[in-house]
Amino acid sequence: MSFNALIVDKDEDGKTHAAVKTISQSDMPQSEVTVAVDYSTVNYKDGLCIGPGGGLVRSYPHIPGIDFAGTVKASSDDRYKAGDKVVLTGWRVGEAHWGGYAGEANVRADWLVPLPDGLTTRQAMAVGTAGFTAMLAVMALEDHGLTPDHGPVLVTGAAGGVGSVATAILANLGYEVAAVTGRAEAAEYLRGLGASTIVARGDLNETVKRPLEAENWAGCVDAVGGAMLARLLGQMKYGASVAAVGLAGGVGLPATVIPFLLRGVNLLGIDSVMQPYNNRLRAWGRIARDLPMDKLEAMIVPATLADLPELGRDILKGQVRGRVVVDVNG
Repeated sequence: MSFNALIVDKDEDGKTHAAVKTISQSDMPQSEVTVAVDYSTVNYKDGLCIGPGGGLVRSYPHIPGIDFAGTVKASSDDRYKAGDKVVLTGWRVGEAHWGGYAGEANVRADWLVPLPDGLTTRQAMAVGTAGFTAMLAVMALEDHGLTPDHGPVLVTGAAGGVGSVATAILANLGYEVAAVTGRAEAAEYLRGLGASTIVARGDLNETVKRPLEAENWAGCVDAVGGAMLARLLGQMKYGASVAAVGLAGGVGLPATVIPFLLRGVNLLGIDSVMQPYNNRLRAWGRIARDLPMDKLEAMIVPATLADLPELGRDILKGQVRGRVVVDVNG
């Protein structure tokens, strides 16, 4: 049986080209579980893998798509059987291994998580790696003592995938959310997700010489990094934590240790790729419970495999808002 897939190949000049092609199971690397993919999504890593590769892709031809949701077709592992609904995020699928931009995917059983009760495969990919990461960030902040009565929580890059889901989850849990964005037109969208305050990106982009400023934020989900992360560390309340999930503003951190030493600020690194199985179950269970499905629906931008080359370019430019849901069979 044949199905469509987005195939990325590289020519002799080192340029990559992405196109939708028809392939079959015999064309694919084999593994323990075959999944009939319903939906995938678009993340920053996907943009790199669709385009220049970003050093993530090991060999060509390649099928990107770092996450997907669908139904098990066949399994040699007892944990899964035909008909089971499953979700995959991380494990370098879509980078080092062929990913979810195809009608079928062959993956290891260890990489899968059962689809939580109450979520459809479409909703799971509206969440995707970005939303999964957002939930991990919220859980980490709560594990370090954050509660709604502590004060406002800052979300940077709030109109992006991680920021959108983090904003909706935090607001639903009763937190006062201050959403940072550089797009004035995104303000209404973010308020619709539950943000109570909109903070202009320019207000936090400027580097200041003072290592400490007024204690403004009880917690932060930061998707930007760089100079903005350095700046907001000095604005955290005593004992507050920042969950670092991204590097849209750069990998450097031009900060001092003063916020850590004088205010007991915590900088929490959030990794979604190699997350242990039990914490994945915990996060997906929390997503099904704590993410309002009407807010999730408001984030969705539908797409097909044919749209992916353009979307890959757009997300690398920071021009994708909310959550793209890719119907791989559409």
